[in-house]
Amino acid sequence: MKLAVLLVLLGLVDAAFSGFRAYAGRDARIRKHRATARAALRGLGVGAVVLLAPVLAGVLVLLTASDPARTYDALTAGALGYLFPLALYATAVLLSLAAYLALPFRASTLAVVVGLGPLTLLRPLAVAAACLGALVNGGGGPALLVGTIAGAAVLCVEPAVHRRWYQHVR
Repeated sequence: MKLAVLLVLLGLVDAAFSGFRAYAGRDARIRKHRATARAALRGLGVGAVVLLAPVLAGVLVLLTASDPARTYDALTAGALGYLFPLALYATAVLLSLAAYLALPFRASTLAVVVGLGPLTLLRPLAVAAACLGALVNGGGGPALLVGTIAGAAVLCVEPAVHRRWYQHVR
């Protein structure tokens, strides 16, 4: 259960960043702290809703399983396999974000160009690696199903926030 809570928290943090990314760079104002905080909260709200899908999928898998204890163990093994690639990805993002926040202007710009930008493009690959990790770590079909639904959910947050609130902002 702890792994599931950890994965949900990771998904919610990713959703908040997705809301921020949906807005960032689309407004030329220099001081836009309030707007970026609002965008992050919008991403968090959308993420909280879409992350109900993998939670419900996991509950349905457990309720319909012929051997719930064995299925729970498989889901736990899958969650651990799912978490490992995402933890590596999150660490790289946090290091790049720390460099962006701590370094002087030119170096922080380089941190965005070399770190955060490419890492954003690698998100789908990180999710695919997480799904593969869930399968390879012994989660089997049930963990792959729940992991795929979770991955699709987190990847849908940024486009949904952009389409709902920021489509008109250029």
